[in-house]
Amino acid sequence: MRIDVHFADRVGIAQEILAKLAGRALNVSAVEVEPPHLFIEAPALDASGLDALRGELSQVAGVLSIDTLGMLPGARRRLYLDALLAAQADPVLAVDADGCVVVANAAAVAASGRAESRLVGTRLGDLIGDEGLAEALVGRGDRPPVSELQLGGQPYLCESVPLHEPDGGVAGAVVTLHAPHRIGERLSALQNYDAGGFDSILGSSPAIRQLKARAARMAQVDAPLLIRGETGTGKELVAHACHAASRRRSQPFFTLNCAALPESLAESELFGYAPGAFTGALRGGKPGLLELADGGTVFLDEVGEMSPYLQAKLLRFLNDGSFRRVGGDRELKADVRIVSATHRALEQMVAAGSFRQDLLFRLDVLQLQLPPLRERTEDIVPLAERFLERACAQTGRPKARLSAAARAALLANPWAGNVRQLQNVIFRAATLTEAALIDAGDLELAGAAAAAPRGSADTIGRLEDAVAAYEKSLLEELFPRYPSTRKLAERLGTSHSAIAQRLRRYGIGPTSR
Repeated sequence: MRIDVHFADRVGIAQEILAKLAGRALNVSAVEVEPPHLFIEAPALDASGLDALRGELSQVAGVLSIDTLGMLPGARRRLYLDALLAAQADPVLAVDADGCVVVANAAAVAASGRAESRLVGTRLGDLIGDEGLAEALVGRGDRPPVSELQLGGQPYLCESVPLHEPDGGVAGAVVTLHAPHRIGERLSALQNYDAGGFDSILGSSPAIRQLKARAARMAQVDAPLLIRGETGTGKELVAHACHAASRRRSQPFFTLNCAALPESLAESELFGYAPGAFTGALRGGKPGLLELADGGTVFLDEVGEMSPYLQAKLLRFLNDGSFRRVGGDRELKADVRIVSATHRALEQMVAAGSFRQDLLFRLDVLQLQLPPLRERTEDIVPLAERFLERACAQTGRPKARLSAAARAALLANPWAGNVRQLQNVIFRAATLTEAALIDAGDLELAGAAAAAPRGSADTIGRLEDAVAAYEKSLLEELFPRYPSTRKLAERLGTSHSAIAQRLRRYGIGPTSR
């Protein structure tokens, strides 16, 4: 039985209480003193014996109450501490002032490759093969802000919390090790917490439906994927969706824009660098995106801008999954799916000698071609309305809607910047216009086509005339590419009879084929 003796603190009271138990020949297996409580574990004490003991202890001056308890506080704390350490997926080591391991969680035991009995008592310097770093981690030297070490042949980033005696002396430290892919999981979760799947790709046109169906199939295949499309068509959005639908969905996703960084920075970002690789490098080195994304996906945006040197290094990784950090001599391996994107004609770059043909073959195993916005005109107005709803919410203004003239202007615009340009135009209009109805002039679209598809406001005075002019212009442009009413109706997402009626109305081509 375990009892809690509540007392008024005074000199010698604990000895007097324990003497009462000794007088009854009760073996005491554990004692914890936390004034004003004395916790006692006496295995042989039972309920009847407790009544007699309570009477004797009440005669001790200062004893206020005697209660039973299920577990001693110290044992409860040890239980919670063991559970806390066991729940930690990262290796955790507690070392004493001499740098010897005192406590290790299950993850640390597994990472070291030793039995727990052999791990406890081992010097940290011997364990990681770096006595100087071990001394620094314990608090006996300058501790670098970021340190990298080897445990069981695997690299880890580590952080330490030094422990100090009440007089300020070193008492030891708690060292936590972070595997690069574990850090990658956390960084990816922070960066991509709102990244959606295929539902985030807006549009219901036949081109978008076909794209989603094709991308969904390719997402399941664990092979390199090349996404082609003009600027602003949503290549990164599609890459996110393919990752979210793949077997790697629970693993990290990272993006590297190959056009945004010079060669040296792009190399260290992708492959990482070894300690002392260059001036200004972190003392402990730094893992690259490939290590951080181990098990997940790396998206190489604008891969056509990659330098020939990086192309060769990326080709080697695609061949066997191995690479070296900048300035390093150790071979590393990572299981990463490469998804790349470009708006450039890589075949022409190969012919010009600026892009490796063998790399193109490795990147272009699976391919997606994103349609420009001008080829899915039926999505323009729905996209604009969705962007307008978002813009009003972001700017805190009342909801607005597009006028018929604004819709016609949006449909007539060529949209060289595609969906990104459309989103920017709508956001600008929602920000600068206070009216509840956004008109064509509020869109600030460049060119005469923004104001009217055909002619000017002086020549087209009615909305019906403007819409008719736009319909005629659109059908004249599309009919040569879709030379039948059925093909054209499928392209525009409407009925065969509706297209046939309009072709007759505007005198465009034969009415059927």
